[in-house]
Amino acid sequence: MSLLRDIQDALMEEGRDIGPIFLKLRYLAARLGSPPLEDWVKHESEGYPNNVRLPEYRKIGVSYTGSFSGPLGSGISNAPIPSAMIQEFAGEQWVNYELRQSIAAIDDLISSASGNGGGTLHIDAANLILFLQGKVYADYACNSVVGTISQAALSEIQHVVRTRILELTLELEDKIPSAAEISLGPANTPIKEAETQTVTQISNQIIHGNVTAISNTGDSAHIHVQVAERDNKSFLEALKNAGIPERDARELAEIVASEEVENSAQPWGAKAKNWLAGNIGKAADGTWKIGLEVATKVLTEAAMKYYGLK
Repeated sequence: MSLLRDIQDALMEEGRDIGPIFLKLRYLAARLGSPPLEDWVKHESEGYPNNVRLPEYRKIGVSYTGSFSGPLGSGISNAPIPSAMIQEFAGEQWVNYELRQSIAAIDDLISSASGNGGGTLHIDAANLILFLQGKVYADYACNSVVGTISQAALSEIQHVVRTRILELTLELEDKIPSAAEISLGPANTPIKEAETQTVTQISNQIIHGNVTAISNTGDSAHIHVQVAERDNKSFLEALKNAGIPERDARELAEIVASEEVENSAQPWGAKAKNWLAGNIGKAADGTWKIGLEVATKVLTEAAMKYYGLK
């Protein structure tokens, strides 16, 4: 039986454990030869390291309450703390929590939340006491802060992961017919290099979503990136958000900031051209989490906007 169809059938079974599905998907990803797809399967199965870009669906909102003590023995318990205040004094990472645990660990967290009967999961928010001390209520000391994530938010991650797998297998079946022929066993015809690039593009689009806005497809596709003129930070962020690793994005950002373009029709100086010649192949071989065609357009669009040429 086709491995793609086997995975699809398993996804349709209500209550089916997703662990075995990921084992099959991992085997499929290896046969398809797409490093970004293999990485996603590995990280969902084992957890995301801190230095790995996290998919947006794994960033979930946290609500906070605190207990405060005031003069003459007065106090306030379980008082809601606005998210805007948490973000202002402690940073956005406390508001949009990054859930890096494996999908199996998330399953356990959901079971734990259900077993407690509250439908919520508490996170360690003790460090917020220092950030919020004297900021929430005048003349009141912050004694404790509790952060909670709803069970529904965790369940949504489960649902999104299942949906991503289904969309991925359906798209692969449609765009790469040879992928549907892969089965468990040694008798599998290797897919072509061009098909591997297509797998990577499909994987990035479905897993991470469109990190850039593409109004249409094909050679005339138009890419929109947000880069302010002469703003090195926004140039760097645009490249990172598009799937280019931070180290490479930072190298190019520094080069672009150090030189001027020769004419308005060509957004690259001599150093940038040399850098592109030595690095653009990373989009083709899957090192970057972005396809070659889209990478070329993103880099050009970003440079044009940085130099004020567009």
